[in-house]
This record gives sequence, structure tokens and C-alpha cells, in this order.
Amino acid sequence: MSSSDPGRTPASQLTNRWLQLGAGVVCMVMISSLQHGWTLFVQPIDDKHAWGRTAIQVAFTVFILTETWLVPFEGWVVDRLGPRPVALAGGLLVAASWGLNSIADSLALLYLGAVLGGIGAGCVYGTCLGNALKWFPDHRGLAAGLTVAGYGIGSGFTVIPLHRTIEQSGYEAAFLWFGLVQGVVVCLAALLLVKPTAGLKLPAAHVAQTSRDYAPREVLRSPLFWVLFTMSLLVTAAGLTFTAHFATIAADFDVDDKPVRLLGVTLPALTFALTLDRIANGIARPLCGWLSDYIGRENTMLMAFTLGAASIYAFATWGQDPLLFVLLACLVFFAWGEVASLFPAACTDYFGSAYATTNAGILHTAKGVAALLVPLSVPMVEMTGSWQTIFTIAVGMNAAAAVLAVAVLRPMRAARMKAAAMAD
Repeated sequence: MSSSDPGRTPASQLTNRWLQLGAGVVCMVMISSLQHGWTLFVQPIDDKHAWGRTAIQVAFTVFILTETWLVPFEGWVVDRLGPRPVALAGGLLVAASWGLNSIADSLALLYLGAVLGGIGAGCVYGTCLGNALKWFPDHRGLAAGLTVAGYGIGSGFTVIPLHRTIEQSGYEAAFLWFGLVQGVVVCLAALLLVKPTAGLKLPAAHVAQTSRDYAPREVLRSPLFWVLFTMSLLVTAAGLTFTAHFATIAADFDVDDKPVRLLGVTLPALTFALTLDRIANGIARPLCGWLSDYIGRENTMLMAFTLGAASIYAFATWGQDPLLFVLLACLVFFAWGEVASLFPAACTDYFGSAYATTNAGILHTAKGVAALLVPLSVPMVEMTGSWQTIFTIAVGMNAAAAVLAVAVLRPMRAARMKAAAMAD
């Protein structure tokens, strides 16, 4: 890459925007297991302490809440001080979180570990995503997708080592050593992060984007933002429920330890599904982000959410077969993966890049609201005796979001941009 490339200045190699993207992806890979690997720890913790799955899953909810609801404040700091100090703090908290989990002998300590992990993951997630949104106006969906793909696909490479460590050395050792490694790598990668310098000329976008930057207070007054928020809440609530209870669903379907042979590899159905699901989820993020850079955010949302509704229906119908459990679960997580790339890209398209980290962070709090719904699934399953009601609700949520994308969001966005253009 020559020095005339728009992503590089002669003054510093750190202003290479592909280096910035790569450092962000590494950070995201390192925090992915905090959410996506959690399901592996629930049963071993309950086997040792007998706290009950519902009480233990509260830690997951606490993690999601602290990860998401503090991101706007963390984004505000990033927009003013730059990404490096916030990401460094996140790495330290990630290591402290799982270190505390490794010695937690009470629910209070487990919940405290979830708080530390949530804050740390939020610092890293919001920082790296916001940085990608700023550096790549021409490929905003792709850049956001690649960044959050690290968060989705990263755990695909750690599921088997985590599972084996838990089985051979106990969940405490898995928490301790994986936590330390993850935290150290995040801190090292964070040292590379910088924001675009003032006056740096970046390539133009392929899709319609606003010509002015909206401050967070203006964003919160916009009906367009709240439509985005509602859609994110609907789809994320379904996805988080699958993530948090996936191992339990496999056990209730009686397929968790059933051997599945696929692509010449034989593994228990749950282990196979967890590995492939993370990879499918991760691939969907840059793929749908790249597609949305050319056909538009709303059109891509329609396609992905429709696929999400169909895949959940198919999983509910045929998922009790071990092989179909693995394959259909991959489809469910593939369809859900695009949420993490399309919504922040759309938010930045609609409201500008100057406050991209803060505004995308505010939108990200929809995940925190969705997390409040996750514990409700357990009593519903206990009351009905199956997961079918949960699956039906999830299908409806995805279908509603698909309709909103083209029937409400797209015309609102077009009208708003037209009005803004006329005002200019």
C-alpha cells in the first residue's frame, strides 16, 4: 500500500486503516468467549455449588446489561480521547473478570465477575466497532461486519479448548487461564488503536449517508432511531435466548452428547453445533455488511430477518434429530449474525460519523434491554414443558423486524434524507 492511500499518512504507520481494522478484530476475538462461551460453564458451576440454573443465568443477564448500557458513556470517552485508553481499560477488566469467576464461591462474587466482564467487554466492543465505522465510510457495513465477526467467530476457535479444559481441569482453571490470555492480548492490540486525524480524506460511500453529524441528544429525539432500536431489540432478544440456553435446549432435545459426523469429523452434537454456529455467525456479519454496502441496509435486513424467522421455525420442527440440530442451529445463528453489522452501520449512515461511537453505543443498549427477557424463558419452559412457545415468539420477532425494515424504516429514512437535502 502506497503512502498516497487514503487510509495512510506518512507521519505514522498507525494511520493505516487496515491495521486499525485488524487490531480491532483481534480485540473482539479475545472478548468473544465472555458471551458465547458462557453456556459451557453453567452446568459445571451448578454441579459444584447447586445454586440453580436460573440463579446462575442471572450472571449472564448482568454481563449483558453492564456490557451494553455503559457503552454510550464509554463511546463518549472514545469520541473525545480516542480509542486506546478505553480499550486498555477493557483488557484489564476482562482478565480481572474471569480471574474472579475462577474463585467465586458465592453468587455475589459470580455476579461481580459478570459486572467486571460486562464493563470490560463493553469498552472493547464499543471502541473497536466505533473505530471501524469512522475509518471506513465507503465500506462501513463490511468494516463493521469484520469487526463484530471477531466477536462472533472468535469463540468458534475456543469452544473445543474451553470444553476440554473444563472437563480435564475444571471450570475454575478454564476461567483463570483463558481470562488472563484474553486480557493480555486485548491490551497489546489496544496499543495500536487510533482514530482518524482531522482533515484525513477518506473514500466516498456507495449508499446514501447523511451530510451532517447529529449529536447524541438529537439522535434520541429522532423517531428514526427508535424504529432502529425496536428492530434491534426484537431480533437480539431471540438471538440472546438461543445463546444463553443453547446447551439446555440440546439437553432437553436429548441430542447434546449424540455423535454427529460431518465433513469427516465426529463430535458430540452440542460441541459440533457450538463450534460451527460461531463460525456461521461470524461469516454472516461481514458478508451481510458487504452486501448492504451495495444493495442498502434495509433490503439486507429484510432478507436476513426473513431467513431468521424461517430457520427458527425449521429448528423447532426438526431440531431433535442430532444432525439437523447442528445444521439448523448454524442457519439460525447465521441469520442472527448480521444484526451486529447492519444496525451500527445504518445508525452511522443516518446520523453521521463524528459521534459514531456514542450513537452506535446508545443503539447497542437494545441488547441490554433484550437481556432482561432472557431469564423469562426458563419459567415459560417450565410452565409449558417445552421450548415451542419460545420458538414461536422468536419467529414472530424476526418476522416483525423484517416487515419494519421495508414498511417503516426505509420510507422514514428516505423522507428524512430528502428533507435534509432540501434544507441544505
